[in-house]
Amino acid sequence: MANVDRDSRHLISKEDHEINPGSMNIQFDSSDLRSKRPFYIEPTNIVNVNDVIQRVSDHASAMNKRIHYYSRLTTPADKALVAPDHVVPTPGECYVYSPLGSAYKLQSYSEGHGKNNSLVTIFMIWNTMMGTSILSIPWGIKQAGFTTGMGVIVLMGLLTLYCCYRVVKSRTMICSLDTTSWEYPDVCRHYFGHFGQWSSLLFSLVSLIGAMIVYWVLMSNFLFNTGKFIFNFIHHINDTDSIPRTNNSNPVICPNAGSGGHPDNSSLIFFTNDTEVEQFAKWWNKSKTVPFYLIGLLLPLLNFKSPSFFSKFNILGTVSVLYLIFFVTLKAIRLGFHLEFHWLTPTEFFVPELRFQFPQLTGVLTLAFFIHNCIITLLKTNKNQENNVRDLCIAYMLVTITYLYIGFLVFASFPSPPLSKDCIEQNFLDNFPSSDILSFIGRIFLLFQMMTVYPLLGYLARVQLLGHVFGDIYPSIFHVLILNIIIVGAGVLMACFYPNIGGIIRYSGAACGLAFVFIYPSLIYIISLYQEERLTWPKLIFHMFIIILGLANLIVQFFM
Repeated sequence: MANVDRDSRHLISKEDHEINPGSMNIQFDSSDLRSKRPFYIEPTNIVNVNDVIQRVSDHASAMNKRIHYYSRLTTPADKALVAPDHVVPTPGECYVYSPLGSAYKLQSYSEGHGKNNSLVTIFMIWNTMMGTSILSIPWGIKQAGFTTGMGVIVLMGLLTLYCCYRVVKSRTMICSLDTTSWEYPDVCRHYFGHFGQWSSLLFSLVSLIGAMIVYWVLMSNFLFNTGKFIFNFIHHINDTDSIPRTNNSNPVICPNAGSGGHPDNSSLIFFTNDTEVEQFAKWWNKSKTVPFYLIGLLLPLLNFKSPSFFSKFNILGTVSVLYLIFFVTLKAIRLGFHLEFHWLTPTEFFVPELRFQFPQLTGVLTLAFFIHNCIITLLKTNKNQENNVRDLCIAYMLVTITYLYIGFLVFASFPSPPLSKDCIEQNFLDNFPSSDILSFIGRIFLLFQMMTVYPLLGYLARVQLLGHVFGDIYPSIFHVLILNIIIVGAGVLMACFYPNIGGIIRYSGAACGLAFVFIYPSLIYIISLYQEERLTWPKLIFHMFIIILGLANLIVQFFM
């Protein structure tokens, strides 16, 4: 008992107060305090906005692990091991241990500062959804046909928004338990038991690893083109004379003409009499060498225990998207619009308005609009919780407008003639030669951004898989290294043998979307209405139709 008393003596302290906490605070609703496990942290280990971030003490870290151990013994809604009210400190006296290795002060919503307002919340959702899929939107429109593609983007935006709305409301459908601290996997476990928990984990890993594979393919592409730009600039080489292109000051190329639509992984340099160029082409190849060069740079970064350093570069994602918007706008102004409308019959330079490959676009869009596994977490930080649905709708509207804008400008401005619209690449930046300055800058932005986000994705995959299997996100360097080698190996293999980001995105999007977007939200809503005896035939038929759409979206990808 003496040891227990000694361990619990410093769980709560009413004597130590942080001076000048600043704006670097994590906010929680005061009504949620019953669901928290507060513990004492020495003042020297508390992060101050104006101080250098210090690591928490070994004592604080040990106490945090102990409390997390107790919290795992019961479900989040079970109050048996929650500290009673009379020992729970006020919000101003609570600190929480961050997995990134620091301690942050908690404050209640009622203080009116530090929580995200609606504008910030909307921007967070928009920024989180904007990813690599944006590079494949023009290709998806080409596969579906211009008119069909634009309509499919709007319809998929509405459908995924409704399913996301059902995810947000899923916790409120459980009236018998306190679901304040629940995340979506907890809701799945409530309705489907351990199957729901592990299946949600599986599909979440599919989306994470799929994104990491796409990142590896794109990083190989961007690194290859960056190196080729530098080499060609130094040696005054023009390597686009041998492929179809426009002959003006804003060149657009068709790199896969005559290759059956498959990406050309060669270096596109054909100066066989020049030994130096031959050696460069041999050692700087998009599929045979460059994907392996990335291993030496990125594999060590994946083994870091904490991704806190890389999280500081998240702003680069926003900068990259804004630059892409500027890039396609400027290119569209310079190239002009080139459109003809033929509903079912293709021509030499234009695709029909309706093509039966449109499910390829729905697969891409499933991942492009995918935020369902973390939307509850993002909306928890909203200062005005009553505005969650409104802010979610606005964010989806902005994302849809962004995709429509990028897709429309790239497709409409693609110079046809002399090039066919079928030349639009799965990564639309590939339609611009490596010597193009604007596309070179865009590739540099995206390369650096992806190299900082990739370790974060690896960390999330490690947390989800190793944390669930071993109960520790870093059981040993051996476990972490094996997992990272498997993930990196998958990326390298895809970059070498299947560097089709459109295909990878649509397969992974349709797979993870099957669970998180279509099945779980609809099925949970059906079950909750049935338990409340409020289920009607129209609601049942409508939500079963959504589930069927999700299944069809996945199955049809294998026949396209």
